[in-house]
Amino acid sequence: MPEYDDDLRLAHALADAADAVTMARFRALDLKVETKPDMTPVSEADTATEAAVRRLIEEARPQDAILGEEYGLVGEGPRRWVVDPIDGTKNYVRGVPVWATLISLMEADEEGTFRPVVGVVSAPALGRRWWATEGGGAYAGGGLGGGDVRLGVSKVASLADASFAYSSLTGWEEQGRLPGFLDLTRACWRTRGYGDFWPYMMVAEGSLDLCAEPELNLWDMAAIAVVVQEAGGRFTGLDGVDGVHGGNAAASNGLLHEAMLTHLRPSA
Repeated sequence: MPEYDDDLRLAHALADAADAVTMARFRALDLKVETKPDMTPVSEADTATEAAVRRLIEEARPQDAILGEEYGLVGEGPRRWVVDPIDGTKNYVRGVPVWATLISLMEADEEGTFRPVVGVVSAPALGRRWWATEGGGAYAGGGLGGGDVRLGVSKVASLADASFAYSSLTGWEEQGRLPGFLDLTRACWRTRGYGDFWPYMMVAEGSLDLCAEPELNLWDMAAIAVVVQEAGGRFTGLDGVDGVHGGNAAASNGLLHEAMLTHLRPSA
């Protein structure tokens, strides 16, 4: 199995650069915010962060392609960096500290399907960072204990004992999945609407057992998926297919995955 130490070091450097940009504008009174065609917000910090990350990738890995939320895909080939400059822009623009920069390296297999092999999730306003490489394990730094900690998912094996996180109710209703979603919340011990990257990182840490979202883009998933998987969890689409290409996501400790998906299938 290839080693990705050099790529991980670069991903951390990219995250450091992103943190410098995002924190400089976080809670700025003159922060400029616009609305994109899909009616989601984008701030000047989103675009500046992605631009800064792209410049560094172009310098360090000129042969690699780059896919970002704000500027799309540039380049081609079997290696592709995927960047979400600010995952949680709505939180960012309101001064809520739950947001992160997501950076992933994806590689194509013989069939041309890309899979994430490196992931860094940096949440500077929370003082936390998570990272993983394929075959190298998942880690976090900046927690209360200090130092880097290897991550591992929980051992909870019953929905009645499980903690489930989600983002909002709207998408589940639009896709005809709301009845099953509500049944899942009733079946679980505890539910919370953390949203965005954070619940996936808590699944990897073992403090949550399940999370799911009905509509996501590749840049929302690539970095978090490899962290969850390397922590021993499972990351699929709502159809149960492993990976990040389904347009939605379900993550778990693995033991509860099929039970979660059974509830979240669309209603007839």
